[in-house]
Amino acid sequence: MSLRNCIITLMATLSLAAVTRGAEVKVGDTFPELSQFGLVGELPRDLKGKVVLVDFWASWCAPCKVSFPALNDLAARFGPRGLVVVGINVDESKSAMQEFLRGTPARFPVMHDAQQKLVQRVDVAAMPTSFLIDASGKVRFIHNGFHGDKTREEYVREIEGLVSQASR
Repeated sequence: MSLRNCIITLMATLSLAAVTRGAEVKVGDTFPELSQFGLVGELPRDLKGKVVLVDFWASWCAPCKVSFPALNDLAARFGPRGLVVVGINVDESKSAMQEFLRGTPARFPVMHDAQQKLVQRVDVAAMPTSFLIDASGKVRFIHNGFHGDKTREEYVREIEGLVSQASR
């Protein structure tokens, strides 16, 4: 193979690696369409025009367990005003997810990202990580980790503002 062909092959390989690697989703980006990732479970029917909190969690994550009561409260408090909370479990084993949910029930839809496609696409680095998405589908806030009352208060303030905007 000529030097030119080696360089072309190397550049093509590097380009492909960049495309297949997780692309970080940042504040201001449109959040990827959940239905495109082969998630296991029943997606909420219509998320268009809703404020959506997408929470990535794992069964082995202690802060995830602490965050679930707050997420349940947010879903109950703001659901009637247009908030949809969706949990995305990233465990390889569905049984680990189910065991966690037996001890820490979710009152919101939970999907299993068995093939790790969505978690890689948005480039989640910590558990839990949540994306708060406005009614137009744009990421407005990202929370890495759950820090008790501090995070709960931030969620309430941010969601209050987003559902108020969406209802106008």
